[in-house]
Order: sequence, then structure tokens, then C-alpha cells
Amino acid sequence: MKQAVFFDLDDTILWDKKSIQLAFDETCRKAQELFQADAAQLETDARQAARSLYASYDTYAFTQMIGINPFEGLWGKFEDEGTDFKKMAAMIRDYQLSVWKEALAAQNIHEPDAASVLVETFIDARRRSPVLFDDALDVVRQLQDRFILVLLTNGSPQLQQTKLEITPEIAPLFDHVIISGEFGKGKPDVTIFEHALKKSGTSPEQTWMVGDNPKTDILGANRAGIRSVWLNREADQLPEGISTDHEIKSLPELLDLLPMRP
Repeated sequence: MKQAVFFDLDDTILWDKKSIQLAFDETCRKAQELFQADAAQLETDARQAARSLYASYDTYAFTQMIGINPFEGLWGKFEDEGTDFKKMAAMIRDYQLSVWKEALAAQNIHEPDAASVLVETFIDARRRSPVLFDDALDVVRQLQDRFILVLLTNGSPQLQQTKLEITPEIAPLFDHVIISGEFGKGKPDVTIFEHALKKSGTSPEQTWMVGDNPKTDILGANRAGIRSVWLNREADQLPEGISTDHEIKSLPELLDLLPMRP
């Protein structure tokens, strides 16, 4: 019987941090051109405002459970099913405008509609800036016929599906795509891993979890008894209290760990 490999999406296959950086770069350059803002300082202030304001809404606990970060909030609509997503959809425009208003105000820029311009610039830039890790698709393709492949991702169904729509080469490689916002709980909650095991039809002993985030991917795999592979591209330290079965610096190293027989 085939074994299964569960893959995280953001910053494992998709380079989400890079995409967000590209969106900030374009947005802050536009602010410099249109409003004479200091682009570098505007990015610093906008990132700080995003983190602070995001945590101030009563949707914050839900976003933490599902796994939706402040920078996804800067371009998502969250028109998903469920009461909590409806609350997010109702507040998200206010959040997006407030982030850019606060960052601009830190430079004493109060131009009418400036924040609206930057909100739309960021959304458009992020949609046009999907970045795949160079080695990701080749590795997944080599596993496609040998393993049951599951994409196990935290986030809003609408936003994660948007990411997959603008990188259409990813989803067809997987047997199942599981998004925390559809399931109702996010990694590291053990129930989403148990759900993924049912989908794959494999036992924990037959399953591998590959991801970049120790606090979600690795901790959740540990709780479910799944073999964990921490993709540590940035030479980080494991948080205290979390251990991993394997650590790799790049996805091709995964091929040396897995039983690759036909």
C-alpha cells in the first residue's frame, strides 16, 4: 500500500513571504511617487500597524485558530461560509484602510483617498506576484505516482483557492487539498491531521508531514503520530518543546528520506 506525504503550502511550496514582500515593495514605491512618502519607513510602519490592528479586532482568535496572518488580511476578502468569516468580511476593508492610514499618518501624510489607493495597489500587486520555490514542483512530481499526496494548508478557503488559481500547476499534483477554513480548525490542531489521514486512507506510521512552520506543521504532526519533516530553509532554531523527526534545508533532500521504490 502507498504511503502518504502531507505538504504545507505557504512558504513550503509557495514562497508567500516573497510574494508579500513584492506587494509591499510596489505599494510603498507608489506611495513615494504619489505622496512623497519614505518608502522604506512606510513599509516598516505598515507592517507594524498590520500586526497591531489585526490583533485588535474580535475576529483575532478565529484567525489564530484557522491560521490567517495579518498580511493575508491586507489582500483577502474572506467571502467564505460561516459566521466568523462573515465577521471577517465585514471588518476587512476597515482593517486594510486603517493600516495604510496609520502608516501614512506617521509621516504626516493625510491626502484624501491615499489609503484607498494603497489598499488597491497592494491587493493587485499581491495577486500578480505568486512565487514558487524553484525546487518545489520537481520534487512533488517525483513523488506523484509513488505516494498519496495531500496539500494541507491553513487559511481562508477563498484566499487559499485564489493562491492555487494563480499558480495552476500546483493543485493537479495532489490527490487531496485540505484547507483549514473549510474544515473548521487549523494546524496544529490534531483533528485536521486526523481528517487528512482519513482522506488519504493511511495510518500515522505510513504518513509524512512536510512543512516550514514548527508551531503548526511539526507540532501538529507530532500530536497525530505522523512522521515530521521540518523544512528549515533559513537555519532557524526549533522552538522549545517542539521536536522533529527529520530536518532538511531544501525540498530535494526529502527524496533521500522517503522510500522511493516504484
